[in-house]
Amino acid sequence: MRRNFARPHIALFLLAPLLAGCLERGQPTMVASGGDDDAFCRANNVAVGSSEYVACRKDRDTMRNNANARADRAQRNLGEHMLNNPVRP
Repeated sequence: MRRNFARPHIALFLLAPLLAGCLERGQPTMVASGGDDDAFCRANNVAVGSSEYVACRKDRDTMRNNANARADRAQRNLGEHMLNNPVRP
């Protein structure tokens, strides 16, 4: 009788790592890019806190967000293409 009670727990224990990967899907990994942006914006002897520095940092954020959006769109397009054009051996 104890053996039947343990079976579902063992199955759950074996499936937990597989299901944990599903939780991370679609969550981009945060990259610490503040140092690179700071160094880039300070390269032209721009004072921290000045309007030029703020504009530089804002432009860098916009460029990064646009690049992320392009990568996401490319991934979605690839997935849709694979769904709509299956390769059948």
